[in-house]
Amino acid sequence: MSYLPQILFAIALIAGIGYFTRNVKKLIRNIKLGKDIDVSDNTSLRWKNMSMIALGQSKMVKRPIAGILHIIVYLGFVIINIEVLEIIIDGLTGKHRIFSSLGSIYGFLIGTFEILAVLVLITVIIFWLRRNVIKLKRFLSSEMKGWPKSDGNIILYFEVVLMCLFLTMNATDLKFQAMDSGNIISQFIAPWFSNLPESTLHLIERTTWWLHILGILVFLNYLYFSKHLHILLAFPNTYYGKLTPKGQFNNLEAVTKEVKMMMDPNIDPFAAAPEGAEDAVPEKFGASDVQDLSWVNLLNAYTCTECGRCTSECPANQTGKKLSPRKIMMDTRDRLEEVGKNIDANNGEFKDDGKQLLGDYITNEELWACTSCNACVEACPVSIDPLNIIMQMRQYLVMEQSAAPTELNNMMTNIENNGAPWPYNQMDRLNWKNE
Repeated sequence: MSYLPQILFAIALIAGIGYFTRNVKKLIRNIKLGKDIDVSDNTSLRWKNMSMIALGQSKMVKRPIAGILHIIVYLGFVIINIEVLEIIIDGLTGKHRIFSSLGSIYGFLIGTFEILAVLVLITVIIFWLRRNVIKLKRFLSSEMKGWPKSDGNIILYFEVVLMCLFLTMNATDLKFQAMDSGNIISQFIAPWFSNLPESTLHLIERTTWWLHILGILVFLNYLYFSKHLHILLAFPNTYYGKLTPKGQFNNLEAVTKEVKMMMDPNIDPFAAAPEGAEDAVPEKFGASDVQDLSWVNLLNAYTCTECGRCTSECPANQTGKKLSPRKIMMDTRDRLEEVGKNIDANNGEFKDDGKQLLGDYITNEELWACTSCNACVEACPVSIDPLNIIMQMRQYLVMEQSAAPTELNNMMTNIENNGAPWPYNQMDRLNWKNE
């Protein structure tokens, strides 16, 4: 029976990490449903972007208040959970505070962790007030109703509980474990328990210890279902982010080839198609569902923090249009999850469910409201590119369904007939100078 706590701890650890690993495999499978693209160029710049944007939070602080608060929570939560290493070793070996032998170094670390825990608590309260009392406009959009709203608050409650458990654990252990004055905060909490017998103190300490590590395992597995998946995915997402100028669009290879053929005087436009060309599967232009997007687009969707910076900067959204770049990413992720569940339910094979991203999730009106200004791309703190998805779906509408707005069709007709978007003959273009 003396080994029962270690056995229970090992079971909880294996179950928690096992379920997390299962979800990571599912996540990778879903992302790989996208088309393959080459993002192996300029690795030095990619590493720099990842270190500056994901690790250094350089784009977060463009909005100083939210940025600094986010850095406090980010650093605090990551650094405090370094203690998880000690908890895991203690839990598996049956020891108690195995690193306390480090003396003053250990005391310094515990003191640092406690200060950060209090800062995280204060910051989380501010975040909760911004969402639920002040009610910032970017948290009130239609896509932030229901689960997205609840998810944001659940994470805040998680963090409050974990920080309180950490401080209570240290405060009730203070009588049993001297840490060279490391308990900078918990020493003020300890008097709350001063009248309790040692057996009760030990019970509280053990209970908070267990709840703390179980809470971390639950939080780890909750990430897959939460917008806070960006805690893990921000690093690969910023690494694989777009490196070319934001205004540069990708040319469709098939269209580029056709244009080159039209401009080549040595090619006979009336020549017969190469043998076997009639039997080739026609290329699908643009994207109508998640499988048509690239795997980087799908990684973007899972990385979305739902912060709403993209939508708050979008000029179309600001003028009352239906477009919300945040919703584009959330819809892409929701559809991808639906496709993933379809595959799970059909033994690893996707069966047509009569739905697609275009139409069932994202409307034509949203797509055509976009001005392609890249404001959303510039605003995103983790290098997500909603515009790329919008443009691919526009390509599908134009090239596969001929479903462009009348104004755009008129412009394209003018370009074809007049070599310019205006409805004037090329010979008449300069008539205005004679007036």
